[in-house]
Amino acid sequence: MGNVINLNRFRKRAEREASAKQADANRTKFGRTKAKRSVEEKQADQAQAHLDQHRIDREEQP
Repeated sequence: MGNVINLNRFRKRAEREASAKQADANRTKFGRTKAKRSVEEKQADQAQAHLDQHRIDREEQP
């Protein structure tokens, strides 16, 4: 007589492996460290401030 195997165990293992692959792909696609996010935010703020300093305000004439 053969060994009894639990198919749920294999199904769940396959689901976990697929989930882990998807999570790894998402980390590489969307993941940025907190330091990188803060640097990019600081650069964007500096660029906006630079543009605001060079803005010419003109009054609308009716």
